[in-house]
Amino acid sequence: MRYFICLSYNGSAFSGWQIQENANSVQAELQKALSTLLRQPIEVVGAGRTDAGVNARNYIAHFNYNGNMPDQPHTIYKLNAILPKEISIHSIWPVAEDMHARFSATSRTYKYYIHTEKDPFCSQFSYFVPARKLNIEKMNEACRYFLGEQDFSSLEKVNGGNKTSICNVTYARWEPFYPNNAGAPGTAGASGTTSATGTSGILGTAETQGTAGASGTSNAPEPTHYVFTVTANRFLRNMVRAMVGSLLEVGSGKREPEWIKQMLKQKNRSAAGHSVPGNALFLVDVGYPEEATRPRTPRG
Repeated sequence: MRYFICLSYNGSAFSGWQIQENANSVQAELQKALSTLLRQPIEVVGAGRTDAGVNARNYIAHFNYNGNMPDQPHTIYKLNAILPKEISIHSIWPVAEDMHARFSATSRTYKYYIHTEKDPFCSQFSYFVPARKLNIEKMNEACRYFLGEQDFSSLEKVNGGNKTSICNVTYARWEPFYPNNAGAPGTAGASGTTSATGTSGILGTAETQGTAGASGTSNAPEPTHYVFTVTANRFLRNMVRAMVGSLLEVGSGKREPEWIKQMLKQKNRSAAGHSVPGNALFLVDVGYPEEATRPRTPRG
């Protein structure tokens, strides 16, 4: 029988999701824990590859197991006891045999966090950009050039190994957010679903769509923390980090929004902005057809 498993992980302790020689990975730790608990070799397939240091919340993987699966709370409790502290299992449920964590996925959503004033409580999961007056309005204007189905070779890691560089981006936007408990992890909405509107925060609470101007709301202080949310059917290696680096060039006044369109047309990685660090990047949602509907609210 095939099962989907929902988990979150702090990427700082791993070389990425995928198993690699001479390096620790989330996939390797999960396979080892499942194999230990279920007492047979278990292979796990993930929704996609995240790079070294990149984090995930509500990541989806699948595995096959033909034995009698213990009740879910017991299985989750045991797995979390075996796994390192940087990985947490939220739920496990059976799916159709043809459901695939990677190939059945219809969308992925990432969030990238930045702060423009020094903040010791956010530095682990947010990128410090010492530019107090980032033009968020222009950055969001530039985001429009990412939308739609097009070639993203300019944002792809050189020799990334993809068969195609065509992706369909359906949402891209910057919004201010206000950290909860000095940057401690925040709580998703009541449904637990990350809807790509920027309202579900990892570090805090984002402004709702339509109120995210450069100066925030009239009742709030001048924002110093921002989150970039982007959704697409698929992503290339390094794509989101290069997107953010390019948009920061617009926000700092080095480039105009229209430059994004010209940069994409060049299909050359050197034409785009720098890649920002991976520690502030989170994969926060993977979308699937209704037949793979699963609980998305993490336990705890």
